[in-house]
Amino acid sequence: MNNISTWSLFVLTLPTENATARMRFWRALKAKGCAVLRDGIYLLPYTEEREQMLRELATAIADSGGTAHLLRAPSLDATQEAEFRVLFDRSDDYASFISALADARKTISGQSAAELARLLRRLRKDYETIVAIDYFPDDAATRTEVAWQDFVALVDTVLSPGEPHPAERQIRLLPPGEYQGRRWATRQRLWVDRVASAWLIRRFIDPQARFLWLTSPDACPADALGFDFDGAAFTHVGDRVTFEVLIASFGLDKDPALLRLGEMVHVLDVGGAPVPEAIGFEAVMAGARERAPDDDQLLDEMSRVLDSIYAYFAATTKNSNAGGRS
Repeated sequence: MNNISTWSLFVLTLPTENATARMRFWRALKAKGCAVLRDGIYLLPYTEEREQMLRELATAIADSGGTAHLLRAPSLDATQEAEFRVLFDRSDDYASFISALADARKTISGQSAAELARLLRRLRKDYETIVAIDYFPDDAATRTEVAWQDFVALVDTVLSPGEPHPAERQIRLLPPGEYQGRRWATRQRLWVDRVASAWLIRRFIDPQARFLWLTSPDACPADALGFDFDGAAFTHVGDRVTFEVLIASFGLDKDPALLRLGEMVHVLDVGGAPVPEAIGFEAVMAGARERAPDDDQLLDEMSRVLDSIYAYFAATTKNSNAGGRS
């Protein structure tokens, strides 16, 4: 092994009289993926961010009556490097996660949209927890990533049959005046990106828009503007979901509230950085989907929700800007 790592060594004595504090510190070390060299001596591959985390933890341990010392050192040689890296092997964690995916696959067909959303959210958290502390990814990480993406695709197929693949093309700025009173078409059984896109079209692009809910993308009439399916006029482009593509296409990206909505739709459709409002919107969407008899009523109901979230984002953005000027 040619690469020699630098390591953070954390030597500590936890307070004996405070069981709650001991448990809290132990959980913090475990959550960061620290390896145990022996009782009271922990190891992490060095980065500035991880060392800062350990410094903060050392301060908290001292404040609670314990002691903690932080050292930094490279491996002595390739043999020690290999010995240390073995301590961070996540193969068992990945194997357990793949087994959990296999069990979850057996239950997908019998679950509602709300239950599937919760299942996907829980498993995504479990997966991201392992990845976050896998400091030396190997074949097990690659196999698990493939299994996870396959599982996500399966759930997407159930929630949103015909989910589009990202296209590689430029997003052109379009004149809204040429897109008035049009018929717009997307896949039936609306989910987050499609319902938000339909709301955006009717609210900001084409107030007289009429919508057609397709049983299959192949059924899209030639005179309809398709969105959110492969080959549609508006669909995923690069790392942007359809909602974000529509915002960019019609010059709506100067509206910070719409951009915040775009972040929420993005994370719910394809994942990404957490957005606090996303879980609540997803729950409301799943419940509305169970109740609404058709997509027209689902869009009507969710449009009111999106109106409210947009108003909230607009108000918080305005207040934030006002605060910055004071």
